[in-house]
Amino acid sequence: MVSLTTPMPLDGNAPAAKPAGAVRMFGRYQLMRLLGKSDHTMAWLVMNTQDQQEYMLTMPRKAPQAEALQAWQLSVKRAGRLNHPCLARVADIGEHERWPYVAYDRGTFVTWAERFSRQGVPGADVALWAAQAAQGLAFVHEAGLAHHDLQPWMLLVDEDQKVAVMGLEVAGRRLLASRDGAMDELRAVRDAAEIDVLALGLVMHHGLVGQPALDEADVSKVVARMPPQGQDIVRLPWTVPRPIPEPLRAIVNRASDHQQRQRYRNARTLQRALEGWLKTCEAQSGGPLALLLDRLRSVGVLPAQLGGADRAARLALMERCRTSELAEVVLGDLALTFELLRMVNTAQVHGDQVASTDGPVLMLRRAIAMLGVDGVRRAALSLRPWPGPMNEAAAVEMETLIRRVQRAARIAVRLAPAGYDGEVISLVTMLQNLGRLVVQYHFPEESAQIRRLMMPAESLQAGTADDPGMSAEAASFAVLGVDVEVLGLAVAQHWGLDDSVQHLIRRIPPDSPVRQPEGDNDILRATASCANDLVDALTQPARRVPAALKNVAQRYARPLAISPREMQEALQIELQSASSQTVQQAAGVMPPGHAAGATGRTGNSARAS
Repeated sequence: MVSLTTPMPLDGNAPAAKPAGAVRMFGRYQLMRLLGKSDHTMAWLVMNTQDQQEYMLTMPRKAPQAEALQAWQLSVKRAGRLNHPCLARVADIGEHERWPYVAYDRGTFVTWAERFSRQGVPGADVALWAAQAAQGLAFVHEAGLAHHDLQPWMLLVDEDQKVAVMGLEVAGRRLLASRDGAMDELRAVRDAAEIDVLALGLVMHHGLVGQPALDEADVSKVVARMPPQGQDIVRLPWTVPRPIPEPLRAIVNRASDHQQRQRYRNARTLQRALEGWLKTCEAQSGGPLALLLDRLRSVGVLPAQLGGADRAARLALMERCRTSELAEVVLGDLALTFELLRMVNTAQVHGDQVASTDGPVLMLRRAIAMLGVDGVRRAALSLRPWPGPMNEAAAVEMETLIRRVQRAARIAVRLAPAGYDGEVISLVTMLQNLGRLVVQYHFPEESAQIRRLMMPAESLQAGTADDPGMSAEAASFAVLGVDVEVLGLAVAQHWGLDDSVQHLIRRIPPDSPVRQPEGDNDILRATASCANDLVDALTQPARRVPAALKNVAQRYARPLAISPREMQEALQIELQSASSQTVQQAAGVMPPGHAAGATGRTGNSARAS
């Protein structure tokens, strides 16, 4: 037997081939082959000569000094006590001739590096593995620990696609020199956790592309070459062996974004994005709606707006009022409006005898006539009181979003051609925001992330262009794994609204040309999209608003035969009206009929829906 005590083989530089019959030993472990190495760590496949079982040894690339060895052992043993399905089970922690190691059961596990190939790994597999790895890392980080050197050969996967992370704390902690004491420790752990998430993104990049980022196999070296330490940019190439789905591309690119502010701040957010995409890919689970279905059943689509109880009491007194008057009251509450549309359209899908109809209902007056006053009362009483499960901050954001949606609806009514029903125009404009509203209500933290990713940022270097921020679609992919608009359409489909209505409420993408309308539905869709784009332009930083408004005017002026001056006047009227609202209206509750009562450019008659 040859004892492995010399530096050359132990630091991972042993020759690939060895003389026939030669056996390399590390204590009781027979070294079989090197699984991987970086500047900081290495891993070996070994055989335990005592039980004849295979194990994986992870160890620092360089043996720590005597004074650092005790600290290394304490942190590694603490990590070894963590129990989680996505963490590899520690079999042994020890040292041989002052060289520390951690042993893990091999079992049926192989490393990701062993599964990677030049042809790339299917995207669904990479996402499934990475979601589990992120879950394990999140557990580690929440325990105040980190990995410190995540590499493809530190990540394991078995035949059942179950993932485990090994090598926690093996690389040793590298504390910040600029701080001391507890703050030094906390800052170091937080920074190490962020680097772990970045490293996982780089490993995903390697798996999808079939070769490591920047052609560098050591992930820690790639991290050092990226901002803020370096200048290299890592993004998935467009030419790859296997097609990469756009949501997954957005997730991986965000994980390794050149701007630190855009990256995932913790492993839990990366895990949720990956799981969201995987869930929407499962047709049998309901696709995008699977993310929302349980929440819709428990807390509804939206909560009743402020004043919901008073509104329900008012409805109870409106026994003999006209349907149009009742519709004006309902339009003051987005949640009640959507609930009536859901009730009447879902009833038709399930064959309930609400009333005879020849298609989806997209007009409140018609829905009220079908359900009756008692049906409207039941809908109002079924809503969750404001703010539902939202906390105070989320409720404030929801109020802001509701005011924006209602503002866009009023602007759309003013911009619409003569002959189009104002109520229908309002509903189409509101429904184009259904995804945003639902995400803000059910996923307020994720909604905040999406807004942050979309925000432009000034360049820190003179003479360089500002960063525009992500598009709404890319930001949605990177946070939820699915486009926000697709979630809204999934809810609409769940209500029973057919493909024609879904096309109508699908907002025209901001980077797509606005084509000449070919019919009423195209005109309604484009008018609502124009109003929503105008309101979005107003939310840009002040210095960007004029250019954003000009861009909207240029896109829609010819297709809708609306001059930029008409758009400007519609905005001015709305802004002046908003500035004179009462305290109650400023909180998000519009006066009855405000959305439907505005007049179009030359007056609106009741062109049907």
